[in-house]
Amino acid sequence: MGIYTEIFKKNHIEIQQASKKSQTWFQQQAGLLTKNNVTAKRLIRSEPARNVNRVVPGEMYLFSYSPKHQDTLPYWDMFPLVFPFKKMKDGFIGLNLHYLPYPMRIQLLERLMDFKTNSLMNENTRLKYSWNMIQGVSRFKIAEPCVHRYLADHLQSPMKKIDASDWATALLLPVEKFVGASKRTVWSDSLK
Repeated sequence: MGIYTEIFKKNHIEIQQASKKSQTWFQQQAGLLTKNNVTAKRLIRSEPARNVNRVVPGEMYLFSYSPKHQDTLPYWDMFPLVFPFKKMKDGFIGLNLHYLPYPMRIQLLERLMDFKTNSLMNENTRLKYSWNMIQGVSRFKIAEPCVHRYLADHLQSPMKKIDASDWATALLLPVEKFVGASKRTVWSDSLK
């Protein structure tokens, strides 16, 4: 069991044990995020020094996106949080972790940590993997609904690089914004 999973389980147990008091506290914290306007747009606009123009496979990025065929898609994420694994001439393919509920995001990150390039968890840490390495492997099955292709000319913002030290925090921020369906519907589809 990895450290992120242990932290999540510990917090989950504490929330269950504390019942209504914890639920009230959690709702207040979520309200504070909303009140303080912690949104994907705001995060993307903050810290311009983290903006990058080129994709490095295995790093994590947050950006605003408008798909080419959005009218024919059942739903799509306006603010993807992606670990790219393959560069293309016109963009890249990667894992958008917003397609998973929060606990599963942590599980997937724990499993992907097998591919980290160093244990420092700093700005130089990335994941060195390919889809061929994880496709069809049962412990990475939860990654399948996360695979998406992104076209460079459909990016609506600079790409914000998220350093490895902030990966777990980024996964748990409620900044996913699905167009065409609620996040509950998307997550339910991802679990099928």
